[in-house]
Formats: sequence, structure tokens, C-alpha cells
Amino acid sequence: MSFIEKRGYYDMNVEKIIKKVIGKSEFELSTEVPWTYIIHRGVIHIFGLFNGVLKKPGLKGSRKRLFVGRKVRILSKSQMTIGNNVRIGDYVTIDALSEDGVTLEDKVKIGESSKMICSGTLSNLGKGIIIGRNTSFAENTFFGAAGGIEIGRDVISGQNVRFHAENHNFKDSEILIRLQGVTRKGIKIGNNVWIGSGVVFLDGCDIADGCVIAANSVVNKKFPKNSIIAGCPGRILRRERSEV
Repeated sequence: MSFIEKRGYYDMNVEKIIKKVIGKSEFELSTEVPWTYIIHRGVIHIFGLFNGVLKKPGLKGSRKRLFVGRKVRILSKSQMTIGNNVRIGDYVTIDALSEDGVTLEDKVKIGESSKMICSGTLSNLGKGIIIGRNTSFAENTFFGAAGGIEIGRDVISGQNVRFHAENHNFKDSEILIRLQGVTRKGIKIGNNVWIGSGVVFLDGCDIADGCVIAANSVVNKKFPKNSIIAGCPGRILRRERSEV
């Protein structure tokens, strides 16, 4: 067997192992990835799985192959439900204290340095968060979930995305804004949505299935299926995506 044939043989076996570990049957290993990189990432993943075992006590759900990165903080663990093959990156903070808690379904990924804050105050608990299966958020995502955040399955999201499911009242100029209370409508994101980097979702927005949201857009209302959205405030650029 030649060197190239051996490399191909080992690549196929490594690919099978990676598919099993991450639970993604569609994964394909590029032949350009060096062995040193594969070994390095493998070691990181093993330590992450070990951290996941340490974090499991107190969590609800099936929690098979839970990956937890370095210096992850989880508060109110009894209100967290975790599915299989969930990945929580380094330096993530999850505060699940809320009415409904936090649910991460199978194969959800939360990127490094992200934060989930379900309640902004102990005097008025927030609603919580649910994220559907196969949904992935990149680094530095902020989830402010006082009014509730519902995110569907197969959603992909870039870095620095923010969710703010609460608004401060400010109509009365004679009263301090901080004393006028808040409104909470919640945020909903459908299935198969692509969220560009830097997008901001404001309370009350509702994104239907199949939408694409351009980077740095500010979204504050309801949008129909398969919309391409951009701007501040966000608006429909076109409806060229075919119905699925």
C-alpha cells in the first residue's frame, strides 16, 4: 500500500470516529487537514467531554456526549435541560434562573465567550430560552431572555449576535426611566435561518422559517418565510428564496 493509499485509509477511519463523536453523519474530513491539527483538536475535545461529565450532575435531559469548554459557568443548573451532543465553548456563562429555564436540544453549539442571562433582576424573573436541535451560535453571542427567546432547529449564526427580549418604558418624562417598568413580548426565530455577524434582535421580533439576515442588521418586527432582511431597522430586501 502506497503512502497516499495509507493516508486515505486512515482518513476514512478518522472521519468515522469524528462522525461518531460529534454525532454528525454528514461530516466530511478534508484531506488537507494535517494530522497534528487533528490530534490537537482531538485532545481538546477529550478534555471538553471530561468537563462535560463533571458538569452533568444537577442538569436535566439525556446529556450524552456533552462538551464543556474551559471556565464555563452555569448558574441554577436545576433549570437547565441538555440534549445529546451539545457543545458549550470556553468562557461561556449561562444563568438559567427564570420561569421556564434553559433548554438546549440535541447538537446545539454555543460559541466561546457567549452569555445567556434569563433574568435581569431577582424581583421580576424572566421567561427563559429554548434552542432547537442542530442550531449553532458563534463566539460572543448575548442572549438577554427576560421576555423569552425561542429559536428553531438548523439555525446558523455568526459572531457578536445579540438578543434583547425586553424593553424599558420611558413615556413619562417626570419619572425616572428605570422606575417606569418594562415590557416583554419575547423573541422568536424559526427553523433554517441564517443570522449574519453582529445582528441585533429586539423584543417582539418574530422571524419565520428560511430567512436570511444580513450582518449588523437591527431586527424589531415580524418577517414572513424566506425573507432576505437587512438594515437598521431591518427590512425585506427581496423574497427570492423558494418556498420549502
